[in-house]
Formats: sequence, structure tokens, C-alpha cells
Amino acid sequence: MATGHTVKAFDEDLGQLRALISEMGGRAETAITGALEALVNRDLESAAKIVEGDRRIDELEAEVERQVVRLIALRAPLADDLREVLAALKISGLVERMGDYAKNIAKRIALVQEARGMEALSVLPVMGKIVTEMVRNVLDAFVMRDAEAATAVAARDKAVDDFYNSLFRTLLTHMMENPHNITASTHLLFVAKNLERIGDHATNVAEMVYFAATGRQMAERPKGEDPLIGEAG
Repeated sequence: MATGHTVKAFDEDLGQLRALISEMGGRAETAITGALEALVNRDLESAAKIVEGDRRIDELEAEVERQVVRLIALRAPLADDLREVLAALKISGLVERMGDYAKNIAKRIALVQEARGMEALSVLPVMGKIVTEMVRNVLDAFVMRDAEAATAVAARDKAVDDFYNSLFRTLLTHMMENPHNITASTHLLFVAKNLERIGDHATNVAEMVYFAATGRQMAERPKGEDPLIGEAG
């Protein structure tokens, strides 16, 4: 049986893991918001800072991996504790990918020179707001081990998919109406796809939080067909 000292040490280790993942999530959320603001404002300097800042998210993911290996080796967690440790490891990987998608958006800003006045530019920040709220809320759910909050985050993914599908149709129309719109529309379409993928990853985090808290799998949600690739995203 674990002693009180061992239990306290394990709780402190878990607290450190949660803190690292919270920092990762906060940085990813800031990067998403910043990338969209830079896109709307054509702010190449801010975009470059977002690309550079992704390194810190990568470093935090590596630190989470080290902490998980150390914690398993020293504490040998079982049952509920082991689920939370493994969830933390998987969640850190998902958050790192969110940061990559934000970086990808920032990299496209220099390539989008002809999109001023296009409807998608006003819609993307609205879509991004939902996505960043999902990221923030799901990381809060992880820290609090709140299965109900995780379920609420997963339910919002449909709204992100709806935005993406609507933007796809709008941008495709722009391309058909004027060939000069093709380049800008294509880049904006990939921005929208990056946001849609961040929403998917936030939902995946929600599923991990739910499993860690309850020991059960979250009910599977149906995904619509992705118009870009012709299958569920």
C-alpha cells in the first residue's frame, strides 16, 4: 500500500504534468488567435513570431514525455492514476499538433495578398473563436477531471465542421467566378481546414479527458463528409 508520502509525491507529479499541458494549451490558443489576427491585418511580423513561438510548444511536449516516463518508472501508477498519466501523454501530442496548425496558418499569411475584401476573411475569425474556446475549455476540463465539460466541448465540433463546409462552398464559388481568386481562395481554404483540424484535435482531447475521468469511452459522434477529400474528417 502506498504511504502518505508516496501519494503526496505522486499528486505533485500529476500537478506538474497538468501545469505543463495547461501552458501548452495556453500557448496554442494564443497562437491560433494571433495567427488569425495577423491574417486579417496582413501582419507579417506577428506571423513570424507565431512561427518562432511554436518551438516552445514542442519543448513542452518533450518535457511532458520525460515527466511521464519518470512518473511511471518511479510511481508505477495503476487504474485511475495510470489512465490520467497516459491521457496526459496523448493530450500533449494533440496540443502540439494544434500548435503546428496555428504555425501553418501564420506561414500562409505572406502568400495571401489578394484576399482583401473576401467574405472568408470575416468568417474565419468567428470560426477561430469557437476553436480557441474549445481548446481552452477542454484543457480546463482536463485539469478538473470534468467529464461533463469534456462532453460539452466535443458537442461543439459540429459547429466548426459547419463553418468549414460553408467556407468551402463560398471559396469554391469565388474560384469559379473569377480565376484571379484561385490562389487566395486556396490558401484561405487551407486556413479553414487547419482550424477544422484543431477542432477535431480538441474533440480528441475531450475524449481522452472523458476516458481518464470515467474509465469509459465517449459515445462516438458521426462525422460529415469532408468536401475537400470526399470522406469524413
